[in-house]
Amino acid sequence: MLDGLSHIQALVKHAKNQGMSALGLTDHGVMHGAIDFYEACTAEGIKPIIGCELYVASGSLEDRNSAEKTPSHLTVLAQNTLGYANLLYLVSKANTEGFYYKPRVDKNLLSSRADGLIVLSGCPSSEISRFLIDGDTSRAEELARFYKDSFSQFYLELQRHENLEFLDRLNSGLIHIAEKLDIPLIATNDLHYVYKEDADMQDVMVCIQTNTTVNDQSRMKMSDDSYYLKSPEEMEYLFSDIPEALSNTMAVADSVDFELDFTKLHLPEYPIESTEDADSYLRRLSWQGFEQKFGSGNEIQNQRLSYELDVITKTQYPNYFLVVWDIAEFARNNHIIFGVRGSAASSLVLYCLGVTDIDPLEYQLVFERFLNIERKEMPDIDLDFQDDRRDEAIRYLVTKYGEDHVAQIITFGTLGAKAVIRDVGRALGMQYADVDRIARLVPARVGMTLETAFSESAELRDIYQNDHSYKALLDAAQKLEGTVRNSSTHAAGIVISSDPLTNNIPLQRPTKGTENAIAMTQYAMEPLAKLGLLKMDFLGLINYTILAETIESVEKRHGVSISLNTIKFDDDKTFELLASGETTAIFQLESPGMRRYIKELKPETLGELAAMVALYRPGPMEHIPRFIDSKFGRAPIEYPHDALKEILEETFGIIVYQDQVLHILRTFAGYSLGEADIVRKAMGKKIRSLMEEERVKFVTGAKNLGYTEQIAKEIFDLIEPFAGYAFNKAHSVSYAVVAYWTAFFKANYPVEFMACAMNAYSGNAERIAMMVAECARLGIKVLPPDINDSDVGFSVTSSPEIKDSDIAKEEIAYGLAAVKNVGASAVSDLVESRKSEGFFKNLEDFARRSGGAAGNRRVLESLIKVGALDRFGRRGQLLASLDSLVSLVQRESQLKESGQTNMFNLFGESVPPPMVGVTLSDSEEPSTIEQALWERELMGVSLSSQILESIAPNVPEGAVISKSQLEVGMKVALVGQVSNTRLQSDKNGDRIAFITLELMDGPLDVAVWSRTYQTTSDVWVQGNLVHLNGTIRTRNDELTMHCDGASVYEIPSDRPEALAEVLPEPKIVEWTGNDIIPEYPSPLAPSSANPPAEQERIEAVEVDNETHSLAVNQVKTPTSNNQPILNDQNGHHNGIIPEPAVRAPKTPENQNIKVSTEAKNSLLLVNLTETDKPEDDQYLLKSVLQIILEYPGADDVDLVIASGGKRWRVEMRIIKTSYSEELADRLATLLDNPRALTIQKR
Repeated sequence: MLDGLSHIQALVKHAKNQGMSALGLTDHGVMHGAIDFYEACTAEGIKPIIGCELYVASGSLEDRNSAEKTPSHLTVLAQNTLGYANLLYLVSKANTEGFYYKPRVDKNLLSSRADGLIVLSGCPSSEISRFLIDGDTSRAEELARFYKDSFSQFYLELQRHENLEFLDRLNSGLIHIAEKLDIPLIATNDLHYVYKEDADMQDVMVCIQTNTTVNDQSRMKMSDDSYYLKSPEEMEYLFSDIPEALSNTMAVADSVDFELDFTKLHLPEYPIESTEDADSYLRRLSWQGFEQKFGSGNEIQNQRLSYELDVITKTQYPNYFLVVWDIAEFARNNHIIFGVRGSAASSLVLYCLGVTDIDPLEYQLVFERFLNIERKEMPDIDLDFQDDRRDEAIRYLVTKYGEDHVAQIITFGTLGAKAVIRDVGRALGMQYADVDRIARLVPARVGMTLETAFSESAELRDIYQNDHSYKALLDAAQKLEGTVRNSSTHAAGIVISSDPLTNNIPLQRPTKGTENAIAMTQYAMEPLAKLGLLKMDFLGLINYTILAETIESVEKRHGVSISLNTIKFDDDKTFELLASGETTAIFQLESPGMRRYIKELKPETLGELAAMVALYRPGPMEHIPRFIDSKFGRAPIEYPHDALKEILEETFGIIVYQDQVLHILRTFAGYSLGEADIVRKAMGKKIRSLMEEERVKFVTGAKNLGYTEQIAKEIFDLIEPFAGYAFNKAHSVSYAVVAYWTAFFKANYPVEFMACAMNAYSGNAERIAMMVAECARLGIKVLPPDINDSDVGFSVTSSPEIKDSDIAKEEIAYGLAAVKNVGASAVSDLVESRKSEGFFKNLEDFARRSGGAAGNRRVLESLIKVGALDRFGRRGQLLASLDSLVSLVQRESQLKESGQTNMFNLFGESVPPPMVGVTLSDSEEPSTIEQALWERELMGVSLSSQILESIAPNVPEGAVISKSQLEVGMKVALVGQVSNTRLQSDKNGDRIAFITLELMDGPLDVAVWSRTYQTTSDVWVQGNLVHLNGTIRTRNDELTMHCDGASVYEIPSDRPEALAEVLPEPKIVEWTGNDIIPEYPSPLAPSSANPPAEQERIEAVEVDNETHSLAVNQVKTPTSNNQPILNDQNGHHNGIIPEPAVRAPKTPENQNIKVSTEAKNSLLLVNLTETDKPEDDQYLLKSVLQIILEYPGADDVDLVIASGGKRWRVEMRIIKTSYSEELADRLATLLDNPRALTIQKR
């Protein structure tokens, strides 16, 4: 637990100001800050004393019992280099083998590593102190004698703080033992924060760590405010009665004598079977690869490879390159897709070794950006692997070099601007809602600080200035911002060493690992690099997984074997896809802004794509419009100087890459490329004094080459800001290649690609919804999960022989494992059984063969809710029978596992034994809306009602139907479906509306202000498809829209089948006359029916703070064969009739509805007659359905319509109501027929 609030830089500077010559660091159980502390101290001329407050087990470190939950403390310091090595070993053992609630050592381990260590008896939580506090002096003396005998330097530690009633007694006991056993005393100061005034903040920090509040009187708390860095004078005063204790403190500090060596490399040595050394072996492999790729090559190619090999030799990195080559060979031989990220792609050696697929000469990549003689730090060769197989590469390293030579790397999480407000607010005991409101005022942006938030948010400043409680919250938050909150395992970092890692660094268990997991370093990336250890990034890249699975799927379904490195960068379909901007699931190109720019750029080469990858970042992004306009000749291409034309020609005169900065420095001022890279890094750090020195050097060099001082200064001023944010070209090209590959497969094999993409993002509801939306746009139908049709993952369902022209008709079946709460382990046996033994015939058959894992209650409930078992019954029935089904599945599984048999087994598998059937319980069925909400919760998207999906390929040009394509500030046109309307009045009393608009991948809140509402009020009917335009905003970190205009969206007349496939259309059959029907059904439109215009509008109304959406948008017109169909007033399909989201308004007419219990779950028949006035008929039918929807319930509704001399029965499958006398009376009055509503009992 982190209970210290001493920031290293502040601590060391304060010690310097206090005149101290030495300072010690002894964190609890770990050494996380040792290297940073060491460097900070040496920079200030202070001697660093590296130590650790170890936890000591009362028995063996292998013991795991209640007594070991609170191990005692012991202060251990490294006196010399051997002592530091032993301390690393002890701390590593404690964290990897002795961890039980705390990282523990035991006394045997301590005594075995005693050399070079100085040991202090410890704070009041030490074992000796505990014995003395408990009055057990003899055991305290015995333990003190053990430590004296075990360590050449052992001291009894004295501390003085207030409000510890036992402390004087403890110190007296320690002094007594010191005198009796001739053990020296030492004075220490228990330090948890730098300044005395930091005590309150440290208290808040401890509350954050322990999940308590400052109001909790039983919380962990320091005894007083004396745990700060005291001055020498304060310490002399505190221990004036024991001056020898202070003298011994200085003696210990003086005796410490060791330095860390930051000059030595600890690279692993690649095992070479021949007698060659690493350098000659690397050269042989490189030239062999060169010949395979270039043959004899040209002069430039040969010179480049020779030059790179010489630099690698001089910098002592042959083993490094061989290790990387070996990893690449392993990945390639095991068909693991991998690639290089960053500047390493600029190395011809790595290209010849097969580590990269990019020829650096073809793309003019600068090797010196990666490695040069002048560079002091080790270069990074970062590898990306398909994320589902990254662990295989790491395990290979462990096997190859030994588990004590390989570790994962730690990283530290700090309190960011929003998080620190929330954490501090909780620690102060403030209400969550109040704290959350303040945190939401902090802009959501990477790198945001509270200082920046104050400068940008007037509301935050106002609250700070005018509310005392919030001021206290924000003051505390500012003091704790940036403080380390937790440690975790770096997502990609791996360290490899020539000798056991614990010789150089301390290790611990990974934060989310087990005892057998690969260990994790206690030092972060930067300290590891300074110590000369080889650190590499092994990043799992999901896009590589998508590519690997797509390649496999394409070969399986089409018989086409594709290798990534054989794909040419000139495919027309790929560039057409990129030019369209439809780049969902395309690596690096998915954001709305990037989609917009890539569509405008219409890239035609990999180089243009790489430039866009480099430009689309804060800073250079402002140059994108000029880049695009220059490409198409809409803007002149201008060069700062003619000498720069060759360098900047490929990017239309704009500095895009760091490589270009290096070339400019060389061309204009005579720098070597290695020197230029050092200057580039200095520019990026924006150190003013250093930049002034480089300016003088640059101008002098330029003048020596014949340029004027004025021109030299102008060029330097030009490149200085670009050096800070220009992009690494090798990295851009590497990422552009992956982007191109993903685009290639999406363009040429869209169904396979999208299925594999959805598999890769399985479990990520938001991403799955986005993918389903993209499939709809591509015309690829995504089928809902079905127990007899779906595989474990997403799968393509059409025939492999399908022709390319029909590719859009291929379908993707939603994977069972992708349903929330299910997972692959629950359905793997189920799917295997279905494939080997055939479809499940009924629930009993399903129970017999599905396997025990599928019998989990949450699994079955989730499968039922998303419709995977719809073929066996309605969802309401299945959920009501869930307990019986779970029991049956589990019982059958147990019988199978136990091997029990009965007499029916004598007949063999051809006669399945009888089993108890599942009787489905009667239950009220969930509404269409409720089912859609279940599906969205469990799958990320509703697939049972796919209206938006069906129209996706035909939305208006430029219109958006997916949230993933939106970003703040966009002016955009949307097509979506209204699911909810809330009406309010603004401050002027004018009506405004807040709409929930369903898009393909989730709901979007839309604000319709009064001026817009006046002209669009009839649009916002629940169920309507709406075409609207407006501006995207953000509220509470969620995207919203301010609507400027809207209209009802009509399906194009040439696409009437668009909704036919997805609407649960009413079933229409000719009436046979067995049920009671009035002899003279009322006409649909009485002759007097001519409704006023005001009544034609069906609105959402707000009553008693509830939202009630009344919507009817399916009406009837006759067909050519006189069979009624459901259309809108324009003859076009226009959505479904959803059931009301909530109950009807509490009006005097329906507050006391009496429901007839005998009519529950009945079928209600509404009797109508068609007239020769279609518009009046449509209006009357709307009114009928509107009244029915005001009485939600479980009763089914059918219409009986007299039309064309016959009577037609229209089964309204998705409308349910609740019969009451009031409902019957209202319909009778509307239709002027006392028998307008009749009941057919089930």
